[in-house]
Amino acid sequence: MDHLHCLHRSHAHSIGCPSIESSKRGVGGADLFVVAALLTLAAMLVHLATPTSMHSPRRHAAHPLDSVPGGAVVASVKPGWRISLRSRPNGRSVGVLGSHTVYGGPLTLPVVRRRGNWLGVMTAAMPNGRLGWVKAAPGALAFGRVRLKLEADLSRQLLRVWSHGRVIRRIPVGVGRAGTGTPTGHFSVTDKMPGANMGPYYGCCLLALSADQPNPPPGWTGGARIAIHGGAYGAVSAGCLHASTADLRYLMRTVRLGTQIVIHA
Repeated sequence: MDHLHCLHRSHAHSIGCPSIESSKRGVGGADLFVVAALLTLAAMLVHLATPTSMHSPRRHAAHPLDSVPGGAVVASVKPGWRISLRSRPNGRSVGVLGSHTVYGGPLTLPVVRRRGNWLGVMTAAMPNGRLGWVKAAPGALAFGRVRLKLEADLSRQLLRVWSHGRVIRRIPVGVGRAGTGTPTGHFSVTDKMPGANMGPYYGCCLLALSADQPNPPPGWTGGARIAIHGGAYGAVSAGCLHASTADLRYLMRTVRLGTQIVIHA
């Protein structure tokens, strides 16, 4: 499982109605009264236009994601932190995430939903098709963006690399054979490793995905995680995607951890 107003009191201003005595005054007196009334009204307007508090308006605290520039959002747990992974916002805990994956790489989680300070993330610690939820505790998470997306088309045995709404590379891939088909759904790239670290059959390099194989072959001991690695073309694998060395090296260079991949029939 991945290590997851004060109002100032104002003086009353009033414009009094002329008394019976003042109404008997001459025109000149009436003019002076009008002038005085206008001056009083102007003073009122100036008072009303003056701020009644030295305090600035209260601002809502910015959410960490609001300051992250364009692309798909990813979150990583900062070194030294451990956060609870939950089944839903304020739901039961299903595990704890640290700053590294089970393979030792930096844990990077695609953020695909948001409810207040709760983030719905893709993680290999959850079953296929299920989001985990983490709380954006101050200081615990760092945020970034990734620009690419991957699409694995199993029927065409093709992996497409997308950037800003267009395909920038098409990669032929081997896929799962009958009985051990490649699982479909939305997943992410969790790790990038030299193939030699995992065994001689994985080629030059390996990109581990957050997907699990629900139907491993009988007697299979290679683990349930799905990956993109070296191997033959065709429907030949136990669920993983196979690619050429040149294409794997391209993916290792250009695809960042936390990049999302959709796998469909």
